[in-house]
Amino acid sequence: MDAFVTSTIAVAIAEIGDKTQLLSLFLVARYSRRMAIIMGILVATILNHALSAWLGAWVAAWIPEAWLPWILAVSFVLIALWLLIPDKDDNDDSRFLGMGAFMATTVMFFLAEIGDKTQVATVVLAARFTETIWVIIGTTVGMLLANIPVIMAGQWLMDRMPLATARICASVLFAVMAAVTLASVLWNS
Repeated sequence: MDAFVTSTIAVAIAEIGDKTQLLSLFLVARYSRRMAIIMGILVATILNHALSAWLGAWVAAWIPEAWLPWILAVSFVLIALWLLIPDKDDNDDSRFLGMGAFMATTVMFFLAEIGDKTQVATVVLAARFTETIWVIIGTTVGMLLANIPVIMAGQWLMDRMPLATARICASVLFAVMAAVTLASVLWNS
């Protein structure tokens, strides 16, 4: 259950102000079918984060057990620092817009997640926790928790949300996960 809760919170906070959240805002402005957009995000996130989590679990199986906590702690710190850098909405995805709300959202969201902070976080979380399925479910729920309010409330919500504060909170969360990972290693030594 720790894998689910940690993954959900980490991704929900990390997603605030992320380019995929900006993509959600764009999609809701383009299409009026909110449920189709939400379902597209769900499908894209499950596919993307399942691949990412399984990659993280596979990598964790090949790394010597004594090294894994140290690599994870460094990865969490690097993600914490990366989260402090604001995202830009720099994708030219107009070729997908003619597919309709669901397909355009699924394709654009899947592509936008490749190499994104939340995808990297999913890889690291899956390497940290042995419950890969719970990591996938947690990161997917976190993605939906961050994006559904944007889809439903749109620009009104984005105008009132302090993105710098959200980035700092997400960064602190990943720094805490690094500290907890190192503390568990030192505690068990």
